[in-house]
Amino acid sequence: MTQRLIDLLLRARRRRVQALSFLLMNSYFLQGLKSLPCPGMNCYACPAANLACPIGTLQHFVIIREIPAYTLGVLSLIGLAVGRLACGWACPFGWLQELLYGLRHRFAVPGWRVSERWRWLPYAFLVLLVVIVPLLTYEPWFSKLCPVGTLEAGIPWLLLDAELRAQAGWLFLLKLGILVAFLVWMVATPRPFCRFVCPLGAIWSPFNRISQLRLAVDQQRCTSCGACQRVCPVDIAIHENPESMRCVRCLECVRACPEQAISVAGRS
Repeated sequence: MTQRLIDLLLRARRRRVQALSFLLMNSYFLQGLKSLPCPGMNCYACPAANLACPIGTLQHFVIIREIPAYTLGVLSLIGLAVGRLACGWACPFGWLQELLYGLRHRFAVPGWRVSERWRWLPYAFLVLLVVIVPLLTYEPWFSKLCPVGTLEAGIPWLLLDAELRAQAGWLFLLKLGILVAFLVWMVATPRPFCRFVCPLGAIWSPFNRISQLRLAVDQQRCTSCGACQRVCPVDIAIHENPESMRCVRCLECVRACPEQAISVAGRS
């Protein structure tokens, strides 16, 4: 089964899969599935959303003081099977970030490389804004400020509902400012939300080391040319660390390696 999945992924056009995932998650007609956690950052409150945001669900259970066993179980099963593959293939917000970063080369936008010493930030957001702050305030503050929610739910609902537009205040302006800042950042830096903010990525990151799907580098073939890092959407030197917890299993490095030194296989 794992080998069949690998063969399918290597044949697939990832951007088309990402677009299809976005359409399936936001097709409106499948809203009876909203009890299922979405395998990516996609706002539950989006007018067309079909699935539940896993981070929003986790906050809800924190607020009502219950263990989100079902959501954690689904996320764990995905992580054990494929690690962070959903981040690279199914997450709508990840897809948007890659599309915007593609504008950098087209319009000669100067890049902004952020130091990897900040890679601990997603874990801080997970612990503080998804768990501790909702626990203390009884409010889902990550969801309140999340740029995904502003883009997919906040703005569409204001456009659709005049009464909501009249009630929009300082919080919406703050959310809008956060969204605009991220959209600009996405043009200059590859997947900044994924790398420095996303709590869902923080949940899945440790599974890269133990998932059934793994990357391997043949050091005898590898020439350290950097081709893998140049195509990596999260800027990883995959030839140095093929089981990086930040890897989104997009497999672009496998296709790009001129020496065919990078392979993907099931874990034995």
